[in-house]
Amino acid sequence: MKKALPCLLVVGLMLVGTSAAWPQSKDIKWGTSAVGSSGYKALVNLTALLNREMPQYRFTALPMPGAIVSVKGYATGQIDAYYGADVAFYELANDIGRFKGFKAQMKRQPVQSFWTYTMEVGAAIHARDRSKYTQWRDLSGKRVFTGPLPWDTRAQLERAFETLGVKHQYVEVDLATAGSLLEQGRIDAFITYTAAEATTPPWITEASLATDFAVLNPSQEELQILKKAGFSVTEVDPKIFRQNVHVDKIIYLPFYYGFHAGLEMPEGDVYQMLKIIEAKAAELAKADAGFAQIHKDMGAMQRRGVEAAVEFVLVHPGLARWMREKGSWDSKWDHRVAAAK
Repeated sequence: MKKALPCLLVVGLMLVGTSAAWPQSKDIKWGTSAVGSSGYKALVNLTALLNREMPQYRFTALPMPGAIVSVKGYATGQIDAYYGADVAFYELANDIGRFKGFKAQMKRQPVQSFWTYTMEVGAAIHARDRSKYTQWRDLSGKRVFTGPLPWDTRAQLERAFETLGVKHQYVEVDLATAGSLLEQGRIDAFITYTAAEATTPPWITEASLATDFAVLNPSQEELQILKKAGFSVTEVDPKIFRQNVHVDKIIYLPFYYGFHAGLEMPEGDVYQMLKIIEAKAAELAKADAGFAQIHKDMGAMQRRGVEAAVEFVLVHPGLARWMREKGSWDSKWDHRVAAAK
């Protein structure tokens, strides 16, 4: 029997090719953000697809308090894959913000392996206060819910407020109560955002049932300050929201989000995963508009995501392989490809 085992191993490796995939189904606990968030909704749809198309794995979408908690959970070995944004990778690489002092706890380094969508961030006020607040700096000294403490969307908005000198009073509230608290005047503003410039998170949809909120756009002067500081700016169609948000166009600050697997998933398997997502992009976009950018041009989305984060975190070799085939890879990133385990 002992003599037969090496032969069986050789045969198994021949059957799976060079990807060195596991010989039996492997559980992947994939961390994402809280129930009600865009990240949770998107990962539920993604893992349903991958469970059907990649039987060698069993993927589970694991809700966590925020995407940053999933990055930390992966880095400390508690989960197998995570939901990470370029803003989080920036903080991790520079040992600042929510990752200050965290490096000493790390057991492994995150890598980037699939960029899913942009998240576009801004703010909203009550419609009755539109004459009172005309730009973001008007929120100085006001009670503002910029999102749950661990969330990357909050980090993006807080960075913008800091750049503009907006010294607001941060108020942390339960997502389910944000709309009613704005209606009651107990907060003066809250964060709003979209995913892939195409959909809103469920909690904001619920908030719209409790209050009449209006999007508060930054002023032209504020936009110039933000652009000079390196922020990207995009316009979003107000029709994305299910209610009248009282502006003709929405000005948001986008950043990049992705569902990333680590080097424990071999190059060939990540490459296969990306091929499946590419082939089924229309199905994903139909189930969740957050995948609209993947459906439109997956190669361009991967290029933009890598470009935003490549100086902060290495690239999974499976993603690099897929991008090279698609012509979306830049050879100047070759030294930033992680070595396979």
